[in-house]
Amino acid sequence: MNTVKLNSPKPSLSRTGSPELKSYSPDDVFFCPEESQFYSQCLEKMIFNRCEPFEQVIEFGTGDGTPVISGLLKTRFAGTIYGYELSSSAYAVAQNRIKQYQLSDKYKIHNQCFFEGYESINANYLIANPPYIPSPDDSIYMPALHGGIDGATITNKLLSVGCQTVLLMVSAYSNPVETIQHAIDEGYSVIDFMVTPLQFGYYSSEPKVRDWITKLREEKKAFYSSNIYFLAGVLFQRKTVGKTDLSSELIKVITAL
Repeated sequence: MNTVKLNSPKPSLSRTGSPELKSYSPDDVFFCPEESQFYSQCLEKMIFNRCEPFEQVIEFGTGDGTPVISGLLKTRFAGTIYGYELSSSAYAVAQNRIKQYQLSDKYKIHNQCFFEGYESINANYLIANPPYIPSPDDSIYMPALHGGIDGATITNKLLSVGCQTVLLMVSAYSNPVETIQHAIDEGYSVIDFMVTPLQFGYYSSEPKVRDWITKLREEKKAFYSSNIYFLAGVLFQRKTVGKTDLSSELIKVITAL
């Protein structure tokens, strides 16, 4: 199994006197550079460059903090992001990186359940790359990535939080059509989206998961080719007069394979 070299929040010294790097397994801290980079690009375009000055943003699932940190370094976002991360390992890595890039005033994270803490923040924006691995149970490589039987359980729950604007990553193999319909039922329109092709990676290629995704495809709840699936960064916003709804276009794109 591969390990990922990440800066330890309190690095110990090696015999040479230099800080050692702590190694984390991808079963401990989510690791997919392509997906994280795409999430960051979506944040830049659809959130950080659109927010009014000094907005407050809440984030479900900080992970190692890379996507938000990258976006903050490339934009002039002047607000504050409040992230929530259950994994103590991921939280420690994220905290270390936030301090390293001197972003503690803009990116404040909590090592607790999002659904137990978000209401304390008066935020109009919610961002997340939520867990979307579909499986009959959470006995998978990284249980925290279990998105329910169809992969969309947590995504749909986030769309019921009530924020005015929500940016979510939506996977084509995780029942995307019903997710978009759920958003509509919750009073949202799709006002923007970005799509990228991704190859099945470490987490989605686990035999148990891949077999389950095949079953979802037979039920028309998963859409992919033999080589790739589409991941969409979708900006949902409460319906307002005059705003164009791109829900139909998004469905056509994300179910194209």
